[in-house]
Parts: sequence; C-alpha cells; structure tokens
Amino acid sequence: MVQFAPCASNLSPTDFLKGLPQTLNMIHHKTTQNAIAAMSRLAELHTDATRSASSRELAESRNLPVPLVAKILTVLSRNGLVTGSPGPGGGYRLAKPPAKIRLKDVAVLFERETEGLCAYGPGWCGHGTPCPLHDSVSQMKEVFEEFLNKTTFAVFENSDPKPAKRRASTKRKP
Repeated sequence: MVQFAPCASNLSPTDFLKGLPQTLNMIHHKTTQNAIAAMSRLAELHTDATRSASSRELAESRNLPVPLVAKILTVLSRNGLVTGSPGPGGGYRLAKPPAKIRLKDVAVLFERETEGLCAYGPGWCGHGTPCPLHDSVSQMKEVFEEFLNKTTFAVFENSDPKPAKRRASTKRKP
C-alpha cells in the first residue's frame, strides 16, 4: 500500500504538489481547473485593489476560451467570490482578499460527485469487499482534499508569470 504523509503546513503548495502522484490531476474536472486558473490570475492582480480584468484578459492570460471564462465568472460572481463591473473600464476582481478564498471554495462550485477509481469496475467499492486499491486511493483523496481546504489564493499574490504559449495542434489533417 502507498503511504502518504499528511499535508505539512511548512511545505509550499508547489512543493506539496510535486510530492503527489500525477493521477491526482484526474480527480477534478477540467472546468474546476479552469476556474482555479482564472481565480489565480485575479489573485495575482489583487495587489492593486482598483485593478480589474475583463473575461477576455483572464482568458488570454491563461490560454482559455473566452466564452468558458465568461461562464465561470458568472458562477463565481453568483457565489460571492468575484465582483464584476460592466462597461468600459469594468471587469472582474476578487470579492474578498485572496487569503480568505480557499481552492476548495472554487472546486465545490464546479465538481460533481463521481465514483472513485476502483480496480474491479464501477459500483464495486462501498458494496462488499473493497478492491486492492481502495485504501491507497482513499488516502490520496484525503490528502488532496486537505490540500484544497488549506490552500488559499494568497499563494498567487505578487506572482505574475509570463503566459504560456499555446501548443501546436496534434490533430492530423485528413
């Protein structure tokens, strides 16, 4: 069985994530990842309390589709995590300080309950003998949930990474 240490508060989120298996990236839906990406940009901009960003600016800074970011911002606004101002000079900003917004606050808005990984197939775990991966997967989920619960968007303040370049399409032409 794989053993995981509890989330250590002395580790930075980056160092903590380096220690987690890549499979944890599959736990959350793509929309959740995109919402966290948009919120992280707003947290980066939060040092200037008057600075807001349009959905287009946020989308371009994170290489996301503008319509998707607009939908995400609507959900975040309805749930009190961002505020928006329409019109020229308008845009979005965090509704409260980044240190008061946990990654989990965003994740719960976009996640659906899904059945966890089970080596025996869907519907097995929780009904009878657990599969051989049950304990390890449960530990991974607990560690990741603790990470989401403890980590705030304050980790993104005062950082301003250069936007990543879009990858070339790997689709083959017919």
